[in-house]
Amino acid sequence: MLQNTPTMKEIAKILGVSVSTVSRALQNHPRIGSRTKERVKKLVSELHYEPDSRAINFKNKKSFHVGVVLPSLTEQFFSLALSGIEETLMAEGYSMVVMQSKNEYARETAAIASLIKHGVDGILVSLAAETYNKSHFYNATHQVPIVFFDRILKHPRYSSVYVDLSKAARDMTAFLIAKGLTNIALINGPNSLQATDDRLTGYVRALKEHDVPVAMEYIKNVDLSMEDTVQKVTDLLDLPRPPKVIMAFHDYIALDAMQVCKQRGLKINQDIYFVTFSNLSFCSYLDNPPIATVEQFPTELGIRASGLLLNAMQHPDSYEPSEIVIAPELIVR
Repeated sequence: MLQNTPTMKEIAKILGVSVSTVSRALQNHPRIGSRTKERVKKLVSELHYEPDSRAINFKNKKSFHVGVVLPSLTEQFFSLALSGIEETLMAEGYSMVVMQSKNEYARETAAIASLIKHGVDGILVSLAAETYNKSHFYNATHQVPIVFFDRILKHPRYSSVYVDLSKAARDMTAFLIAKGLTNIALINGPNSLQATDDRLTGYVRALKEHDVPVAMEYIKNVDLSMEDTVQKVTDLLDLPRPPKVIMAFHDYIALDAMQVCKQRGLKINQDIYFVTFSNLSFCSYLDNPPIATVEQFPTELGIRASGLLLNAMQHPDSYEPSEIVIAPELIVR
């Protein structure tokens, strides 16, 4: 006869299965068949058994928590990516611990250390703008798998998921040239990010392919602050031959740049045109949205990155780091 509070061992004995099978069934482990899961959960419900999740996780050396480190939760792009991450992880019984770097190197290193200290099974990362030194990742990867998405660290030790921004910039620049717009300025991101190099590569390649001179004064890098964007756009407009188009690497940057142009009395998409990378929804509410944009599929980035991390966590012996490159989509408005 069972005690008032049955044990997992007793439940396993009744069902004729191992204790580990009961444990995995209660965690919705993918290796346990649906019929076995139903038998276990039915008996558990009938006996009013409450599993000690802490004991289960300690035995399996798993927490079923995943750390996610993002530059900012207030940006729609990362919120959409986070939605894809959450749906994918929850389907496999994992929960998230989300931390913001706010684009600061010190906050990013502290976040990685904190997540490992609290026993997460893996970490998803989109790099901070200030991150030039990557040593905190090299140290952490000995303890948990790490997968990068969007703002990635290219290294054979890590998996990464990102959009081909070199192709995106090349396609965008070629589109503008085909419209007769050749005075194209590029407001790019921080030099620490791989995406910044990729956009510049595509931009320069398209100019050369169409025999358009590369004007170095048209290429500006910003530190993500409004003040720096305002200064860089002012510098562009003060040139003896100001650009006819501003290619902004982000929709938020484009908004700040548009304000500077309006204050100069310029009419958006008449006196000066804008194109962007992001395709965030708020642009549809603008009176004069950018004439073209690049869709970077943030939700898909989150889903694909989570899939790679799940594979690394669930199959550590056979897992090999891999790279997923998503094709961009040029959207003409």
